[in-house]
Amino acid sequence: MPNETTLLLHEKLIAWQVACELLRLVCDAGIRDTKLQDQALRAAQSACLNIAEANGRVAPADRRRVFGIARGEATEAAAAVQIAALSGKCSARTAKDARRLGGRVAALLSGLIR
Repeated sequence: MPNETTLLLHEKLIAWQVACELLRLVCDAGIRDTKLQDQALRAAQSACLNIAEANGRVAPADRRRVFGIARGEATEAAAAVQIAALSGKCSARTAKDARRLGGRVAALLSGLIR
């Protein structure tokens, strides 16, 4: 039986860790548009799930494809928060943080796709 400090393979990826930060930010963003908030949340969750899925794939082309999907979802989540801020539905500071995290996830995943 694994001990509590044992990590799953995807948990070791910095991309996964930063995507989780983005998810927490989206959860705490307080977006006051339920449809946009749902879109941001689903995209952030999908980014995390796709990173985990990709890291479990064996075929290199399949891994790259799913990491690419994760990159798109992280970008969408960050954009949804930016759009919420532009629409006056959350703070500009939150949007700035989402942009930073989304960009970092995208860059890290680009490295994994190469």
